Amino acid sequence: MGKLSEWEARLQVAKESGYNMIHFTPVQGLGKSNSAYSIKDQLKLNPVYQSKGRKETLNDLGKIIQKMRNEWKILSICDIVLNHSANESPWLQAHPECAYNLVNAPHLRPAYLLDRALWHFTLEIIAGTWKAHGITQNDISREQLQRVGAVLNDCVIPKLKIEEFYILDVEKIVEEFRDKALDQGPNLSLFPPGLNLEIVQDPQYRRLQCGIDMELALKLFNREKNTVAQGEDRVVLCCAELRTQLMLLNRRAREVIDSHLKQAITCIIAGLEYFWLQDGGPKWKRVTKEDSISYQYFTHPGADTCLADDEALMDSKKAAFVMAHNGWVMNDDAMKNFAEPPSMVYLRRELIAWGDSVKLKYGQQPEDNPYLWKHMKEYVTETARIFHGVRLDNCHSTPIHVGEYVLDAARKIQPDLYVVAELFTCNEKTDNIFVNRFGISSLIREAMQAGDAHTLGATVHRYGGEPVGAFIQPPARPLTPCIAHAMLMDQTHDNPCPIKTRSVYDLLPNSALVSMSCCATGSTRGYDELVPYHVDVVKENRIFKSWSDASVDFACPSIGIKAGIIAGKKALNKLHQGLGAQGYNQVYVDQVDTNIISVTRHCYNTHKSVILVAHTAFQMPKKANETGHIPPLCVPGIVDEIILEARLVQKANGPVIEDKAFIAGLPDYVCEIRQHIQLKESDMVELSEEGERNLQVVDFSSFTPGSVIALKVSMNPSTTAAILQLRTALSQFGYRMRSYSGSRLTNKQGTDFRSIVQRMSLIDINRVLYRCDAEEKDDGKAFGAYEIPDKGPFVYCGLQGFISVLQDIRATNDLGHPLCENLRNGDWMPEYIAARLLVHPGTKELGKWFQQVFGFLQQIPRYLIPCYFDAIIYGAYTIILETIWSKMSEFVRTGSGFVKALALGSLQMCGQTKNAPLPALSPNLLAPKPPCCINAETGRKEQACATLAAGLPHFSHGIMRSWGRDTFIALPGLLLIPGRFQEARYIILAYAQCLRHGLIPNLLGGGTHARFNCRDAVWWWLQCIQEYCRIVPNGHTILKDLVSRLYPTDDSLAEEAGFCEQPLEDVIHEALQKHYQGQQFTERNAGHSIDENMRWEGFENCIGVDETTGFVFGGNVHNCGTWMDKMGSSEVSGNRGKPATPRDGSAVELVGLSKSALRWLIKMHEKGFYPYDTLNKVVDGKVQKMSYKKWDCLIQENFEKHFWISVTPNPKLEEAPQLINKRGIYKDSYKATLAWADYQLRCNFPIAMVVAPELFSPENAWIALNAAEKVLLGPLGMKTLDPSDWAYRGNYDNSNNSGDPSVAHGFNYHNGPEWVWPVGYFLRAMLHFASRVSDAEASSKTVALLKSVLSIHYEEIQRSPWRGLPELTNEKGAYCKDSSPTQAWSMSTILEVMFDLHNKG
Repeated sequence: MGKLSEWEARLQVAKESGYNMIHFTPVQGLGKSNSAYSIKDQLKLNPVYQSKGRKETLNDLGKIIQKMRNEWKILSICDIVLNHSANESPWLQAHPECAYNLVNAPHLRPAYLLDRALWHFTLEIIAGTWKAHGITQNDISREQLQRVGAVLNDCVIPKLKIEEFYILDVEKIVEEFRDKALDQGPNLSLFPPGLNLEIVQDPQYRRLQCGIDMELALKLFNREKNTVAQGEDRVVLCCAELRTQLMLLNRRAREVIDSHLKQAITCIIAGLEYFWLQDGGPKWKRVTKEDSISYQYFTHPGADTCLADDEALMDSKKAAFVMAHNGWVMNDDAMKNFAEPPSMVYLRRELIAWGDSVKLKYGQQPEDNPYLWKHMKEYVTETARIFHGVRLDNCHSTPIHVGEYVLDAARKIQPDLYVVAELFTCNEKTDNIFVNRFGISSLIREAMQAGDAHTLGATVHRYGGEPVGAFIQPPARPLTPCIAHAMLMDQTHDNPCPIKTRSVYDLLPNSALVSMSCCATGSTRGYDELVPYHVDVVKENRIFKSWSDASVDFACPSIGIKAGIIAGKKALNKLHQGLGAQGYNQVYVDQVDTNIISVTRHCYNTHKSVILVAHTAFQMPKKANETGHIPPLCVPGIVDEIILEARLVQKANGPVIEDKAFIAGLPDYVCEIRQHIQLKESDMVELSEEGERNLQVVDFSSFTPGSVIALKVSMNPSTTAAILQLRTALSQFGYRMRSYSGSRLTNKQGTDFRSIVQRMSLIDINRVLYRCDAEEKDDGKAFGAYEIPDKGPFVYCGLQGFISVLQDIRATNDLGHPLCENLRNGDWMPEYIAARLLVHPGTKELGKWFQQVFGFLQQIPRYLIPCYFDAIIYGAYTIILETIWSKMSEFVRTGSGFVKALALGSLQMCGQTKNAPLPALSPNLLAPKPPCCINAETGRKEQACATLAAGLPHFSHGIMRSWGRDTFIALPGLLLIPGRFQEARYIILAYAQCLRHGLIPNLLGGGTHARFNCRDAVWWWLQCIQEYCRIVPNGHTILKDLVSRLYPTDDSLAEEAGFCEQPLEDVIHEALQKHYQGQQFTERNAGHSIDENMRWEGFENCIGVDETTGFVFGGNVHNCGTWMDKMGSSEVSGNRGKPATPRDGSAVELVGLSKSALRWLIKMHEKGFYPYDTLNKVVDGKVQKMSYKKWDCLIQENFEKHFWISVTPNPKLEEAPQLINKRGIYKDSYKATLAWADYQLRCNFPIAMVVAPELFSPENAWIALNAAEKVLLGPLGMKTLDPSDWAYRGNYDNSNNSGDPSVAHGFNYHNGPEWVWPVGYFLRAMLHFASRVSDAEASSKTVALLKSVLSIHYEEIQRSPWRGLPELTNEKGAYCKDSSPTQAWSMSTILEVMFDLHNKG
């Protein structure tokens, strides 16, 4: 740059080239090497910039920088070097503690000795000492490399005895041990397990001064010896054992040090191979002091005498001035300081050392090295005062806490400090640590690193902003990971000349491609001016030329616009800045052929584009003036103008003349450039023809290597109009849509999407959002789930199926996804969405809206369809969700995101299906009456009630859709809590109509094909009616609702609705009466027609009440009447027809549910809402009665006595103590046929705790719940069996066809896999009893547990494409392929937890 007074004229070159920021290498005083990055005095201007007779300072430089900003509008940045300082830094002589030296870093002493030995070896080679070994100063050959390695290994390094710094003086330690052992006597304590003697490193790293833990040695070796007398004889034996151990430790230490030294030799030889022999290396001619055998790793403050003097110096006052050089370690962990222990980098010679600078030692805080922290803070803040930004040199080695400290101080001076850095961590995650901690604005990346055009294109794409056609991001969206913002350089200042590594013709196209990236860009003067050699920041003494507006020739000390590619760079910089300022933030890179790349920059706001095509030349072209075959360019729109066309042309072919005074470029090459011309005026391209569907085709007529062309493209009028219509439609979704003129768009009246959706019922919205493939096909409208060829169907037919996929690809702008490809290839997907809605009356209006909007979508370029399609679908989806929640209860409307997500289970599961209807309700039912529709096939009016699917997709249609127990476990959470009271009412009454044998159906089958083979559904039904009366305003009126009995008697055939009617309260009483009387019956149509696996005995059913305990009981060992209902089906294993979990007798949750029902009905009777309070039956011809209260009291009196397994054994009260596997729990059943089954720890007892907490002693309940948490609670679900149980098998695989009966055909369905719905009852039980135990911290711990567990459920809902909670997982939360991905009761019971939390405040 010359003298400071000359800078302005030289800096003007950057201004005239169109740059808006200039990067300065360090401007402070430099060390002896003159390297720009070896700074001697961080606080003073480099004196070489001072004019004769003047002493300019940093303040004078600041005036130039300020003028550049104010008058030229150019900012500036300067390097800061934090990791090292020049060897000659005067302040280091006053403060040697600021560098790593042999006093403050004694672990470097062995490495220093090795370093000195290598230096003496170099001197000896120069002196001819090693000629006898075939090593001479002038022999630079591979053979000499081998001889050098051998001499180092055999002669030079062994005599250093480096291992002595790391090993023990065995005899000295044994003697110390002997004295202590004699004084103390034998150690009689137990032998301490797991303790081993290790070498304790001497902190000062002196020879043979390492030690051991003597106290531990005495414990381990000072023991009694039975074979000899006490006293010295015993101690002699102890010493011998210790000596053996110490020698073993020394041998191991020697082996470690030997491996380090062998690595050192490997590194030395590898370095010499590069310097002596490798292509690309400097190829030294001889060994000299400058070109020595190895880098010098340390400064040496003395004469080169001998190794003995060097070792003596380590213990002298000069040791503080033996300072470690800084450098670079290949593939090192950037998060670790290679100069701190335990690193052995300096001993292993793995450092590529910078011999002109020493590494600075900051410590962990300013107090550790006050002068250094103060000095470097002042240096950085002064730099920030003058410049507008900084470049962090050697950033990857900068201690993070140091960088944060000085940059924080700099930002107080310059709040908008622009920070750039070049990181070499080889790991983007590590890069991001530095970026985030330092607040780095841009990471420097280099286009010249690309080895071919394909890689160059990929580089522009990677750092080039959003892709063209990027998704329109919603106003509120989750944060997503991204790569750090780049400053993409044509070439950085410290890399080889691109004219030599590629070709001169490549510089213009390379720069053009960089300019099209959507990030900061930059270059060097040497690059722009076609300087044919590397401008070395250490060795270069010539200066750059100044600017002149006049036409100048090569010999002048100034340059103008025609020099190098400056004219091209000016135009490209203007283009780059304009694209950024005007919002051209989308980028598309296309590899046209091997050497040609096109880059499109697109503006979303205007949908205008700039397309740049560059003909690269990574090698010198053989025919520089020939175009060759280039595929035509298809332009999606109309070419408005050619912004620029440029090429590099060789005008002469003379020899390169080296300028001794100035840095000069090639004079024979000229950049020809034309700007802002029409397509017909181009010398490079011509319009081929009008393309189909708004396309223009451009042919390349003269596009030689080194050519560049940039086209400005806009949409045609019809496309522009269609996009405006789409934006108008999108404006109602919250997108900030504007017209091309910039005005805010508003939606027209009459097409308001929100009002359309508001008029729809939640049953209609179920069809819009959800419906799995089987549900859709059940309608018979010829629709199923949309399927992308070779990709598979979406999980839902409704919008959620599309949203689940779009959400992931939107976040990452994955426009290569098959969904996007499908949209670009045709209009099938939008047409499907509209068509399936048009065929149903309740969704027809919405279908028309989509049909109209998608009509506009068809008129825009195919590459834009994915982004607008996504915006339409996401915007519609958002409004629909808001509408759903607005139609629900206040708890949901004002609830958290998790509550709302769970409440959507109500929409997923509750819908109307053709082949799984509710039985027709009473025609005399009081209003509101059930909804009706006209059957399209018969023309008759039919009831159109919704049903609850047990799970999707496995339990979604036909007889497998509606399960009694599943329905009523799920109904409170999915219908009552969200406020869908009428749908709940209709379902409760429909199942009441089917009561038979005192039971409601297990499988509904429309009522006429119901199966009555479960004992628990009726109790869940009663619990649900109780919840209805509690939650719904005046809910008790349901007890008076008329029920049309489908089966007036247990043996009657199905009757029409209205034939036999009675109030619901009578049906409830009958259910209890039947249980009290006891029932035994064979299931109708028993045999393989209704269950192909069950044995005949399994069709025999019984229920009853044990009058001694009040416990309901039923079932037998051949069937399974509770939710754990897996029936074996494997012929191979022999488990067919065997229930995995019969749970006959009195199942714990049924006892709790029956107690809950009785307690509630007693209260309802007392309030006058329920007429019954007594049951009767005939026994031996006599009527026997039992009141509800007596039954209730029996259960209360007997529950703890028969179900609690106490923590401490009590043989008098335990019926079968030999069967107890775990204590402090509640039994799973009472009086099961398989007696051991009673004692299994399962997840059922918390259900009883929630519905009938009065049965439980709070302290016992808390013990049992803690056991369940410890043993059964998994990440997402609860184990269905204690893992210590002999029957536990944690992984469910229904396709298992092995001979193992415990798992074949999924026999272990309820014997270990972790089900989700029991978690809800477990957490509710914890919440209830936490406030009722003596543990003062129980409540706070429980709330913490709930938050921890529920956070995983929230994450699962957000992650699942079904947007639900699964039926179950395998052990430890592992994915289970045979589980329903979304299950009604899973969503419901977790929502009930949230409801309880809300009610408890």
